[in-house]
Formats: sequence, structure tokens, C-alpha cells
Amino acid sequence: MTSSIDSSPVLLCENLIKEYQVGPEPIRVLDNVNFALHQGDWVSIVGASGSGKTTLLNMLAGLDLPTSGRVLWGKEDVALLSETKLGQLRNRHLGFVYQFHHLLAEFTALENVAMPLWIQGVSKKQAINKAQDMLNQVGLLKRSKHKPAELSGGERQRVAVARALITDPAMVLLDEPTGNLDTHTAKEVQSLLQELNGQVKTAFITVTHDLDFAALAQKIYRLDEGVLKAPAELELTL
Repeated sequence: MTSSIDSSPVLLCENLIKEYQVGPEPIRVLDNVNFALHQGDWVSIVGASGSGKTTLLNMLAGLDLPTSGRVLWGKEDVALLSETKLGQLRNRHLGFVYQFHHLLAEFTALENVAMPLWIQGVSKKQAINKAQDMLNQVGLLKRSKHKPAELSGGERQRVAVARALITDPAMVLLDEPTGNLDTHTAKEVQSLLQELNGQVKTAFITVTHDLDFAALAQKIYRLDEGVLKAPAELELTL
């Protein structure tokens, strides 16, 4: 596993609070979360359903804004960015891998992986070359011309991982990335992620219910009723 390479965090949460107004009293979903992620880190966040994991991930991705506190990508306060600037930064700064692959059915694996670079305006040739390199890195170069319907579940997730990493983002958010796979295939994808984390400088944040998967990360945090507990405070009793 990699260790932190740069002392400056690629992601910083400061006193993050998220509340929703439900009836006369606000419901606090995140309670004063403080968290830093550095280049090359791999952090897992575990917690029971309803603990606030999805809300936190949405905050980190800039998909929802905090009630108070702030989320910084590098030196950029996400809440202060215009939608255009936020979209541009998200395309360059973040990668996403979800429980479902969200690949575009009408495009090949190679085209799906190249898509984020095309959105950036990278030339078709450069994007294709980089996409081929990424597919080779996840062991799927021979399947590059296949469309998602022609790939297995594990292969689709490998393509999704390649797509998430192709822009060399500062961090990748992985939301139950193996939750929709059978046990054997899940272990293969988890091992791939562990291998990639040792090769790239991108930081990973994994949200998962799978404690064995979570344990592959350098640090494990537990979210309990909106409170993020640091590794030293953690007891794996889910």
C-alpha cells in the first residue's frame, strides 16, 4: 500500500454539518465531520444503513452542499464554485465507481473509458491511446471492442474503474463498488483496487458494508449516526 506522498490534502472536510428540515425540527445527518485525504491514501468508511454514508459521499463529490462547515478540493471550497466550474473540477479532480457500473450501453469498453477525456477536449487519438493503456492495466485490453452487454459483471466494474482513473484524478470515490458482484468476482475486483492503489498516486475513498474489503485500506473510519469516528476510536462491531 502507498503512504501519503504530499503533505497538502487533496480533500479536506472542516466542521461539516448537514441538516434536513423535516417537520418543525431539523434532522442532523452529518455532525461536525472533520476529515483529510492525502495523495495516494486509501480510506474506507463503514457504517450501518442510515448512518449518513451516502450523504457524506454526496458532500465529498460536491453533489450536495453542507449546512455549515466546508469541503475543500485542494484549495477550492466546493460551496463557492459555480456549476460550470464545479463540473470542470469534478471531471478533472474526481473519479467515481458505483455499485452499478453506469457504462453507456451503445459504446464499447474502450469508448466508455475514453469518454471523460473526450469531454475534456482531448484529441480522439490521445484519448484512445490512454484508454487502451487503462484497459490493459485492469486486464481487459482484449475486451476493448465489446459493449457492456457483452461483458460479465466483474468486467464491467473493471471498465468502470479504468474510466474513473483515466483523467489521473486526485481522488476516486467508490460507493459499494463490489456490492453487486458474487463473492469470487468481488474479491477479484477488490484485489485489483488494492493493486492499483499501490501503482497510482490517486487517493481512494471506499464506502462499503464489507469489512474484509474495508480492511484492505490504510485507514478505516466508521460513520455512526452522523459522527465520523477516527481509526483509533474504531471498533469493528457491525
